[in-house]
Amino acid sequence: MTDPKESPVPQGDLAMAQASAWIARLGGDVSGEEGAEFDAWLDAAPGNRAAYRQAVGLVQAFDARAGDVLAALDALELPLETQAPARPLAGSSRRPARRPGVWRWAAPAGGLALAAGLAVAIMPSMLATPTAMATYVTARGEHSHLKLADGSVVDLDAGTRLTVAMNGKERRLTLSEGQAIFDVAHDPNRPFVVAAGDRLVRDIGTQFDVKREPGELTVTVARGRVSVEPAAAPGRAVVLGPGQRLALDDSGVGQLTSVDPAETFSWRAGRLVYRAQPLSDVVADLNRQFVEQTTIADPELAKTPITGVIVLDNPRAVMSRLALMLPIKAVPSDKGLVLQRK
Repeated sequence: MTDPKESPVPQGDLAMAQASAWIARLGGDVSGEEGAEFDAWLDAAPGNRAAYRQAVGLVQAFDARAGDVLAALDALELPLETQAPARPLAGSSRRPARRPGVWRWAAPAGGLALAAGLAVAIMPSMLATPTAMATYVTARGEHSHLKLADGSVVDLDAGTRLTVAMNGKERRLTLSEGQAIFDVAHDPNRPFVVAAGDRLVRDIGTQFDVKREPGELTVTVARGRVSVEPAAAPGRAVVLGPGQRLALDDSGVGQLTSVDPAETFSWRAGRLVYRAQPLSDVVADLNRQFVEQTTIADPELAKTPITGVIVLDNPRAVMSRLALMLPIKAVPSDKGLVLQRK
């Protein structure tokens, strides 16, 4: 620990750091010499007393949490030679035994600072809640299985970008593009929120799929419930249950339908299932799954509906099977394949 005497005229953050150090020191048995040093530090600069009051205020704000930690520490059976003297909570009738030649310094901030002062030393992460962030990206044809720090599991489809940000208050994930299945670990104290475009998908204890494409967002629930709401207008939420899918376009117009979630989740097993969906949607999905890209020559052909199961082995084989389902042919080009009418 830095000795507060090293900077007799602290300012700003340095004064706060030294004030916190003094609270930690005054939380234990303090000698008369240290008490005199504390008084001298208070008088050394005009901002020292204000910094000390502010530091004590932080301790008071976290008093309940400090009490929990102190109670836990009190229950630890440390070796006698390393065990610290017991520190009573504010209002407690317990009194620690004194060691010869050492006396308890009555800090100007009162008993609460002495009782909770240890919390400043051992709980810096509780005074602030830093956010751990990570970004995961899958390339075309690549899938990824993630286990997050909270126990939640995420499966990323090909061509997906997901940013995960977690702190003590919230678990927020941002799906910039692509598709992912979320199997969420229950934690009522930390909401699990997926931001996709201008929408927020809030978990209510569930397993669900979110797919973000240009012009459309779809959310499919397999288990539990989720709410989907505009990021700019929280509270206007649509709640989905098992077997429901919400499809939203960029204008906010949505369609709620009943589906078999297993079909939506089938991409994890290397299959894509379609029910009267346009060929353009199928090709967009395939272009995420394969490096070789496919285009559709005729805009009207792109609207042709497809119903069936596509096995994702290689693009040439997939196109051969599509040709059995539709009157189309795949023509090689310098950029990949072009679908044309037969």
